[in-house]
Amino acid sequence: MNAFYSLAALHGIEARAEADGIDLMARAASATADWLVARKAERILIAAGPGNNGGDALWAACLLRDARVDVTVWLPAPPTASAGQAALAALAERGVPVVHGVTPPADQGWDWVADGLFGIGLARPLAAPWDAVVDALNALDAPILALDTPSGLDAMTGHAAGAVVRACATLTFLAAKPGLATGAGVDHAGDVVLATLGVPADWWPAPLGQACAPAPGQLARERDSHKGRFGTVCVIGGAPGMLGAVLLAGRAALAAGAGKVYACPIDARLFIDPAAPELMIHELDDEAHLPDADVLALGPGLGQGGAARALVDMLIGVDKPLLLDADALNLIATYASLGQRLAARQAPTLLTPHPREAARLLGCDTTTVQADRIAAARDLAERFGATVVLKGAGSVIAHPGAPFLVNTTGGPALAVAGQGDVLTGAIAALIAQGLSARDAAALAVHAHGLAGDDYTREMGGPIGLAAGALLPRLSRMLNRYS
Repeated sequence: MNAFYSLAALHGIEARAEADGIDLMARAASATADWLVARKAERILIAAGPGNNGGDALWAACLLRDARVDVTVWLPAPPTASAGQAALAALAERGVPVVHGVTPPADQGWDWVADGLFGIGLARPLAAPWDAVVDALNALDAPILALDTPSGLDAMTGHAAGAVVRACATLTFLAAKPGLATGAGVDHAGDVVLATLGVPADWWPAPLGQACAPAPGQLARERDSHKGRFGTVCVIGGAPGMLGAVLLAGRAALAAGAGKVYACPIDARLFIDPAAPELMIHELDDEAHLPDADVLALGPGLGQGGAARALVDMLIGVDKPLLLDADALNLIATYASLGQRLAARQAPTLLTPHPREAARLLGCDTTTVQADRIAAARDLAERFGATVVLKGAGSVIAHPGAPFLVNTTGGPALAVAGQGDVLTGAIAALIAQGLSARDAAALAVHAHGLAGDDYTREMGGPIGLAAGALLPRLSRMLNRYS
């Protein structure tokens, strides 16, 4: 249910179904009609395009009329496929009104509008007149159900290059689509429901990726435990004026269950964290001697001065798991020699860029990264031999040779300063407790998002969640996996 497949694989399943006499269009139409009838919709507008997505929509209109629903069809262009043409004839037999042309029908108080204009095969911006059709659809005073994918959205990448339907819900067919879960797709798709259409499970190839769904029990603890079993994290950063970042990351590592946590700030004026005295402050001397730790997290509040560059250069050579965030990533992007050494590391490496940092590492712009977030994360993982968390809406986790993951928790409550530092500390703590870099990243990102969702539910909205205030909620969510 959570697996992601290539466009070629989906087309292969469709071809196999056709060869075996399985009418997927009829099944998609039935799923659509059932979804709308279940919501007690009495007056529905079906917008149908010229291709197979439009065929799904037209046959759904037939079924809705058979269920005695008041349905109207808007057909901006006639169907080009035989199945759509047959559906149009069936609509005429049922007396379903069909409005032709690019101007939408007059508003009749629709309960729902079904978007069946274009499906997953569209990978280009919509040109005239279809961009105007989409704008008119969005302007209707009714919730929109997108069929398979919102028209205009790249279902594989989540990129919205031009006019895109903004749906309240998407009923997607056969398999989940990664573009509905990341980037612009999360806002255009709304609530996503999967209709598998009864395709046999053994038809599917190995997936390219999947939605992030951490396994339960990963943090189970015996009663006979002590802090040494849960690892030691060392967080390095905190240049003058940015001490808060290293403190947030350290506190998050404690909240995520690390046995011991050191904070090693560049700014030597900090001696204790009054809010978390358990956090051990270790001053960096001239030779940057670090306390013994199982995991090193470098970057929160690091800055990009000479001391910061020296720390990156030194820690790349340490044979321990190393997480790089924030300015550590910017220094890697700036100095090619650091990137080359990073790629040659043998110990686990984890990078947690936001889109702008990813663009610097890849030598492109942020727009290019956001146009295909999955490709960007996978490119970074292969380039640096690292586990990569590309942060943002639908954070992408990539690891060399492994299926990518897309996280589906979290939202705008987390769009505040310091949440990246919290995530850094949480990932480091889970690695310290024995999880692999990929599993630690997946669980931390998922739980971090759940904590934000928990706040949004409790407060009735996403506004006002400070990074430090998230920590008790993060602990609560991680305890679900203990």
